[in-house]
Formats: sequence, structure tokens, C-alpha cells
Amino acid sequence: MSDIDKINRNSWFIIANPTSGNRNFSKRWKEIQQLLNNKNLDYSFAFSQFSKHEIELVQNAIQKGFRNIISVGGDGTLHNVVHGIMVQTYTKTSDITIGVIPLGTGNDWIKTYHIPNHIEKAIEIINNRKTVLQDIGVLETENKSISYFNNVAGIGYDGYIVSKLKSLKRFGTISYVLAGLYGLLFYKKSTFKIIFDDKIIKTNCLMVIFGICKFSGGGMQFTKDVNSADGLLDISIAKNLTLIDLVLNLPKLYSGKIVDHKKVATYKTKEIAVIPQNSKPFIQADGELIGTRNIKVKILEKAVRFCINELKS
Repeated sequence: MSDIDKINRNSWFIIANPTSGNRNFSKRWKEIQQLLNNKNLDYSFAFSQFSKHEIELVQNAIQKGFRNIISVGGDGTLHNVVHGIMVQTYTKTSDITIGVIPLGTGNDWIKTYHIPNHIEKAIEIINNRKTVLQDIGVLETENKSISYFNNVAGIGYDGYIVSKLKSLKRFGTISYVLAGLYGLLFYKKSTFKIIFDDKIIKTNCLMVIFGICKFSGGGMQFTKDVNSADGLLDISIAKNLTLIDLVLNLPKLYSGKIVDHKKVATYKTKEIAVIPQNSKPFIQADGELIGTRNIKVKILEKAVRFCINELKS
């Protein structure tokens, strides 16, 4: 093994999104560097410069020998880092460890693992190197496009919300609530044909959620009994929920008790297909728009290693 291989095996490559969050990135980046230096962590870094640039950056880093990646940004940055790891061909994806320093608006993935939205505490978690091998979802759209997700994906109402979020993100965390209210007023439910295991369900549907972790949409919980490393997708089918249903049950969206509503059905499976019958609903993965219409989703067991808090439940 060469000296550079030894360095890279123990070094971190940081991919930072300078547009994440609503605060001054330059100031926060200086704080991050100082804290990393205080921990004597060896690292190199690059800034993403355009949409999905993280995919290219992480592939280049892995090709050079890095096996430890830090994502600095929000859920979208992490989503692209994971995608880059999954599509590279230089090493097994499970050989890669990801640490997260959250700077984004929603930061939903970190909530499952009790990682604070706090730079110094996040770096402490990375330095501690307690990790978990987590499942990764694979989403194939009608045109055979493949996307990977590490948190939650969905089709229908939640995809519609994501489509509206871009113009509202300047409002910070409340943008999720505003987009949700907009969706309640204007999103039109349609009939979905849902196929998994030995079941075929045809129903008027608000949305179908595919979960690996617990939280999405700025802290909402649409899935039940989530285990991010059990090799199963956590499926929630929200059927003919009305505007009144959602308004009356708004606290349950954040407590997770919405899954007990009589119009919500939950399942666990390794693979599922959703075929909209009379519409082209939006599809989202980790808060990123992926496409519209038919999708197939499956699970890859224990595919990538993540740094997590000791307090993981």
C-alpha cells in the first residue's frame, strides 16, 4: 500500500453545498474548518458548483482512494452524495462511510439518528466514528431512469409538495407547511394500482410513501415501525384522505400517529410498483423531484455506512 493510499484510507473528503440553508455559508465554512482542525481530522474538500455536481465530486474522490465522505448541506446534498456512491464502480458501496454536517432547510435524514442540527456536535459525532450500515432504496421510473434514496421517497401529494417547495424555500422550515397547505388546496387525488408481494391494490390515493428512515417534509412521519437496516421498505398508502382529514390530524403528521388513521394502510416489502391510472403524479426521493408517472421501488440491504449518534433508537 502506498503512502497516499494510507492517507486516503483515514482521510475525509468533504463535499459542501455553498447554497444550503439560509445563513452565511462563508462564516459557517470557516467554523467547520476550525473545528475539524481542532479534532486533527485529515481532510480535503470541494464545493458543489451546479445541480447534482456532488455526484461527480464523490465519484472523483472515491477514484482517488477516499473511503470517508462528509456531506455538508441539506437532504438534497446528502441525496446526491449517496447517488454518487451508488453509481461508482471503484469499490463496494458498503466500504464507504458518510458523515453529515447539516446546513440545509429540512435536514430530515439526521432526525432518525438524533444528529443535532449543530455544526460542532455533528463534527463530534463524525469524530466518534460510531456507524451503521444502512439500507438504500432504488427507484426506477417509467423511462428506466434510476435514482437512489437514503431517507424517504413517494409519489402523489408529497411529490406535488416538493414541486412547489423551490419557490418557497426562502421562508425556511415553514416553507414545508406552506407547500403542504398549497397542496391540500390544489392537488387532485387519482387512482393508483399498487403491486407488491401477492397483493394488487387499486384505490383512489393521495400518495404512496416508501420509507427507509422516519422523517420527511420538515419533520413529518408517514411510516410505521421504521428500521433503517432491516432490508425492507416501509410502505404507507394514504388513500382518500380529504383536506378536512389532514387539517384535523395535523399533529399526528408530526407524531407519527397518522399511520393509525383508518384511511392509511402500512406494509413492509422488498419491492413495489405503483402505476397511476389516470394522471401523471410527481415522484420525489429525499425531497428531490425524480419524475412522474409509473415507478418501481426496491431495497438494497446495508448498502452504505453512516456516522450516527450514540443515542440512535
